[in-house]
Amino acid sequence: MSDTDTVADYEVVVVGGGPAGLQSALYTTRLGHDTALVDRGGGRAAMMLDTHNVIGVTEDTSGNEFLATGTEQVESYGGDVIRDLITDIERTDDGRFYLEGSSNAFRADRIVLGVGFSDKHPDPPVPRTGKGLHYCLHCDAYMFVDRPVYVMGTGEATAHVAMIMLNFTDDVDVLLRGDEPEWSDKTDEQLRAHPIDIVESDIDGMNKSDNGWLESFEFEDGSIRQYRGGFAMYGSNYNTALFETLGCELDDDGTVIVDESMETTVDGVYAVGDITDGHNQIPVAMGKGAQAGIDIHYQLREFPRDLEEIRAEGPVTETEVPGVSDRVQNAAASFEEAQAPPIEAPAPDATAEVDAEADAIEPPSDD
Repeated sequence: MSDTDTVADYEVVVVGGGPAGLQSALYTTRLGHDTALVDRGGGRAAMMLDTHNVIGVTEDTSGNEFLATGTEQVESYGGDVIRDLITDIERTDDGRFYLEGSSNAFRADRIVLGVGFSDKHPDPPVPRTGKGLHYCLHCDAYMFVDRPVYVMGTGEATAHVAMIMLNFTDDVDVLLRGDEPEWSDKTDEQLRAHPIDIVESDIDGMNKSDNGWLESFEFEDGSIRQYRGGFAMYGSNYNTALFETLGCELDDDGTVIVDESMETTVDGVYAVGDITDGHNQIPVAMGKGAQAGIDIHYQLREFPRDLEEIRAEGPVTETEVPGVSDRVQNAAASFEEAQAPPIEAPAPDATAEVDAEADAIEPPSDD
């Protein structure tokens, strides 16, 4: 158990403040459930220099700006956002969950884990992420229309991403960096039937432009190749330690198995975002987060009360409603007050002003 003096009690604790976790916390908070979002900071979304493919969010919005706006939204509706790293979770005898953090401890009826994964990075020299080194084909392929691009790696994904990039540009290289390809013979035949150069030599140096973007790579064989940028395809490290502690089942690819409501194989434990199977995209992650939030609401909401319970204990009384906590009620009242337009004083009557001015004019003298 925790060394902290107190354990904070919530209906829902969301672990991970990426797009999926934020969306889950937004839904459970607005649907009336005491919610805490516990975030260690960082993550893949925070690395984005620009935000792509999200309706209503412009390209000049950085990942940190996007996440900050989401955090402010959760807090404005009454959710608590806490910076901490959850290191352990266990199920208690009463069926709830105890979460141990580096500085805090929590109890919850339901937990949502949006802890994602980390991309495996290539060895240097490579450009800065977002300035010529990219990991998301669907996010960033548009940036390379009619531009020279590389795909770095040796596996099946490398070959297929390289072929896909021919939809956007006619100048695509696969960079093996001195390693042997690991894709299948069938994939090798398919790849070599496309106009793609396979560069076997490793990278020896890199040149960048004044704005920090990649300009070219220098190779050990003495060649220099220019690129606008490219994709590193070395796989992912899924953050599954908490799921394994709870006994959640994993798929063969390392992702967490969930049902259509994003609930894992352990009741009350939800997985959202990139830790689950599917496209690693912000809108997709947000959809998963919303689905988990709605399902949790169905499970936790007080009303409608089950007919069997009504028959056994009687009808719902007025003192039992509404079915949200004082914390949520107070937050909702504060939110409505903040959103309400200011009350303006009524405009003065123009006719009355004219009459007042007329009364102030002195009549002409008889002199």
